[in-house]
Amino acid sequence: AMPPQPKDSELKPGQLPEKLIKQYFEEGYLIIKDFFTKEELQACRDDLEDEVDRLANKLYKAGKIKNLYEEYDLDHRLIKIDEEWPGAVILLHKIGRLPPSFRELWGNKRLLNLIEQLIGPDIAGMPNWNLRDKTPHNEATTVPWHQDAGYLSTDIYKVFMPTVWIPFVNTNKQNGCMEVVPKGHLSGKVAVHQCCAGDTWYIMLEEDEMKKRLGCSTKDAVVCEIPYGGFLLFNNFIPHRSLDNKSDHIRWSVDLRFKVPGENNGMFGLKPDVIMRTKENPNMEIDWETFDSLNRTELQIKSVKDIVDIKADQEFDATVQGPWMRKWEITHINTHVKKHQQQEKAKGK
Repeated sequence: AMPPQPKDSELKPGQLPEKLIKQYFEEGYLIIKDFFTKEELQACRDDLEDEVDRLANKLYKAGKIKNLYEEYDLDHRLIKIDEEWPGAVILLHKIGRLPPSFRELWGNKRLLNLIEQLIGPDIAGMPNWNLRDKTPHNEATTVPWHQDAGYLSTDIYKVFMPTVWIPFVNTNKQNGCMEVVPKGHLSGKVAVHQCCAGDTWYIMLEEDEMKKRLGCSTKDAVVCEIPYGGFLLFNNFIPHRSLDNKSDHIRWSVDLRFKVPGENNGMFGLKPDVIMRTKENPNMEIDWETFDSLNRTELQIKSVKDIVDIKADQEFDATVQGPWMRKWEITHINTHVKKHQQQEKAKGK
């Protein structure tokens, strides 16, 4: 339910009029076109350039690629790297640590003021954040229909977690923006998903199941073109997907999630929340060091550290596994699923 809202005349910086908050709760999503400053987003793009450069040098030193492609800009360099060594895109997606500017973005005071309108004054960051380096025509970066709750443990099926999806380029249908099914969250249910789509680690939600279980249809889907500086705000139960990138450049974005502290976070015990704000201490300093000291990718690796062939080339492992693979029926076997099955067998499950 929507919390009591401040009067429009008393809004804090970043907060929205009550009619827009109401629209979010009714529709399950909201497009906000002008929110972040160019400086805030440029800092993120600068950090992304550093991450791509770090990855390029790592692959180069390991003899995986013969060229650093330094002549290409942020929106094209990773394309060239991934063409020479397929899987580079996945390695960057798996970095696990928050670049400094991403910390600033997640803990942005204006953004937290807005989140306060959705969940109240006590705010935690849910540890399942994702960098999306969506290169053109790449199945690994094209996410099928799903509900975010489908990736998480069942103890969050009553927990509200608003997601903020922030692009670092102008996004449109051509370069693979998001698509949502309005009001698909209203049943409060999680539909049956399968695993895994194509040659990816993504769960998938069949359209017939969406109709039957959630009472909504992809016929009503809305393409969400978000400009640079804006973001898409959506509910963790709304069906959504990302479209194929048919452009010539990378569609960079990050998705960040928020919740009330103390509620389950659905991460199967892998990682706790990061507390961002409390009613008693609205200007608290966020403890990013503790949060970043627990890298969920590394934690998953440790659980199978006794398997020699799994740990041998872990640094360049371009597969992704996660607890959601145990949760849903595996209807399609691929390299990601095979690795998961190998891990499960080694753990005696």
